[in-house]
Amino acid sequence: MSSLFSRLSAVILVLTYAGVTACSAGGKSNVVVPAPAVDATITSTSGQQTVVIAGGCFWGIQAVFQHTKGVIRATSGYSGGSAKTAEYELVSTGETGHAESVQITYDPSKITYGQLLRVFFSVAHDPTQLNRQGPDEGTQYRSSIFYSTDEQKRIAEAYIAQLDQAKVFQRPIVTQVVPLKAFYPAEAYHQDYAALHPNNPYIVYNDAPKVAHLREQFPDLYSGK
Repeated sequence: MSSLFSRLSAVILVLTYAGVTACSAGGKSNVVVPAPAVDATITSTSGQQTVVIAGGCFWGIQAVFQHTKGVIRATSGYSGGSAKTAEYELVSTGETGHAESVQITYDPSKITYGQLLRVFFSVAHDPTQLNRQGPDEGTQYRSSIFYSTDEQKRIAEAYIAQLDQAKVFQRPIVTQVVPLKAFYPAEAYHQDYAALHPNNPYIVYNDAPKVAHLREQFPDLYSGK
């Protein structure tokens, strides 16, 4: 998709093939994704840590984690490219190296890094789709985990191996685990998009189901905020 208009025009396809082209969370809501065997431990004191992930349109990823307990804030943005190309119209060409990403700031005394990844792999997106999610296509919609510490890398790689070995998904996971170079917040109009536009057809058919599946599959992690 080359622009915001192009993304929204994809709604026509979603409306036509509802249940087929809608974002993958709707089609795999019954997949049981086990907890990570390798994970960080819950800390005894509150604090703030961050993780940057990508998996399709950042509107839906942000919405899911804004409803996850222990998450302090979730910010839509861009990772993988340079500062000079970190703007929506350029990223939408698929030629900047950026992925639409979300920076999650969380309290490690309330939720672990591995639990965040479990939500990411189970309800936030389909990790088996290469360079696309639902109606959105291009490298800017790739599945990625941008790690900032060796521990994050170790846990992410171990979890992907665990899920692949258990054949949780019918196809191999294509999620990239790559070092975080920088995160650039997206334009203001992209922030809180799902919350501010709940009746937008794209949100209704692609992103609202993800939040619903979070509530259904992980009631202990769901926050109604």
